[in-house]
Amino acid sequence: MRHFARVLSVGLVAALLTIVALAQTPGEGGIIIEGNFGGDPANLNPLLLNDTASARVAGFLFPGLIGLNPDTGNFEEGREDALVYDWEISEDGLTYTFKMRTDWTWSDGTPITSKDYQYSWDAIKSGKLQSPLNFIATDIIESVETPDDETIVVTFKNLSCTALSDASLPLVPSHIMPADFAEINTLEYNLNPTVTGGVFKFLELRPGEQVALVANQDYKGALDGVMPTGFIYKVVPDQTVLIEQFLAGETNVIDGAPVNRRSDLRANPDVNLYDFPGNAWDYLALNYADPKNPQNGLDENGNLIDQGHHPIFGDVRVRQAIALALNVDDIIKGAVFGEGTRMNGTLVPASWAYADDLPPIEHDPEAAIALLEEAGWIDHDNNPATPRIAQGALYAPDGTEFSFVLLTNEGNTRRGAVGTIVQSELAEIGIRVDFQAIDFNTLLEIMDSQEFDAFILGWRNGFPDDPDQTSLFTSSGDVVGSGNNNVSYNNPRVNELMEKARIYPGCDPVERAKIYAEIQAIFQEELPYIPLYVINGQYGARNTVEGFDPRPSLLYWNVDTWTVRAP
Repeated sequence: MRHFARVLSVGLVAALLTIVALAQTPGEGGIIIEGNFGGDPANLNPLLLNDTASARVAGFLFPGLIGLNPDTGNFEEGREDALVYDWEISEDGLTYTFKMRTDWTWSDGTPITSKDYQYSWDAIKSGKLQSPLNFIATDIIESVETPDDETIVVTFKNLSCTALSDASLPLVPSHIMPADFAEINTLEYNLNPTVTGGVFKFLELRPGEQVALVANQDYKGALDGVMPTGFIYKVVPDQTVLIEQFLAGETNVIDGAPVNRRSDLRANPDVNLYDFPGNAWDYLALNYADPKNPQNGLDENGNLIDQGHHPIFGDVRVRQAIALALNVDDIIKGAVFGEGTRMNGTLVPASWAYADDLPPIEHDPEAAIALLEEAGWIDHDNNPATPRIAQGALYAPDGTEFSFVLLTNEGNTRRGAVGTIVQSELAEIGIRVDFQAIDFNTLLEIMDSQEFDAFILGWRNGFPDDPDQTSLFTSSGDVVGSGNNNVSYNNPRVNELMEKARIYPGCDPVERAKIYAEIQAIFQEELPYIPLYVINGQYGARNTVEGFDPRPSLLYWNVDTWTVRAP
């Protein structure tokens, strides 16, 4: 059975599972079903990805360029599941020449060639994409040449310790893509990718319900064919439903179970778990810039654009006061039930570049109050139930109430708890927080527009571990509508250090870690984000899933071998 019809009910899913589990031939190994409380994927075009749900599905649909060893986490030549089988580096270290396999095709039978890579690069370089990848063209890669169908020559602007990661641009089927790159942003293909080349092919997206994929038996990354029949990414309203459906067997894989229910998983004999040091972390973001007049960080000539100032958060003392007022240890207990580790900066503790000797910001509400008073935010009526007002503040007119809107995504019980705690703790020092949990895609639109006060969200670090955060915290990533630096942070010293660490001669990790430690110290002073915690990692699968053998940050590395047997 190589194709399956639209899934209409849990009963039909169960029937399919029973039928396909009887056979152990490619495409007949059962349906993998994972719950998703993050909302529908916003975009399945890998050139435009900017959210976790989209990345999960697109990761199955499109082939990887350079292979990774799942045990070491390092790039590796000759991997069966990658398009590139070999590469050479020029003597000056600036040019990488990659050799591609010639036997891989898109799902419509068209060969995948270097022309597809060239198209992706040209599209990114054009500046017409609403893509977080734009900084690659402005800061990282100088040029791309494809002298023949199996050769890609990438020349970097500078020596780079992250060259292989930076060169790993996503490929799209150029033969069906528009000549005008601006049209990519609004293609029907973006949510109906009919031509793909990954382990699965796209079947359908039913908004608010699920994304369904079917095994791609022409996928060249599988030695013995793709065993599972397909994959369903099922939308659920919140984390409670996510785990209840998993425990009931309505889904069979879970990634990052809600922390308040992990004890239930550990006690269930029908569940296999894999715990690992986390790489997903939550933070509180405060807008630096004027939310009424969003601007890109740089003009077309690379010159800085005046961002204005957020009337409240434009003053570093206010950001520091908020950080001091938050008891992150209480947040970890209350929001993640102890299933988290406090962060001292924006790098996760599992990173090789984590600054172990940098202490986290201590909880000190009295010091927070003193900073607010110094910054011109006074308690004018000696009533803690009313918000402070501006009197001599840097950017807010006198009489302005210290009140702001704090956003997060609905359905995420963890971040909902964080927001409630933040609201309560800031109220104790005279700050009124209007906390709102809203639709995830709506939140992304507001973030990208840069018309916000503050939000709580998280990042899941890439793999292999890369401490470079150029796109998050430099002006090249400050692009209204698409950039990752939506708080409009800019510090010339950080820009310099980021570049120094990225191109450090010899790429000695010890020396690079020293540079990242200095960056983290600056971040702790200036607070582009107020980092909260990293969530301890956990994957789970029902014991009906055979082949489940994850590695840190690699849940589905061997998904082509999985089978699902009847309960």
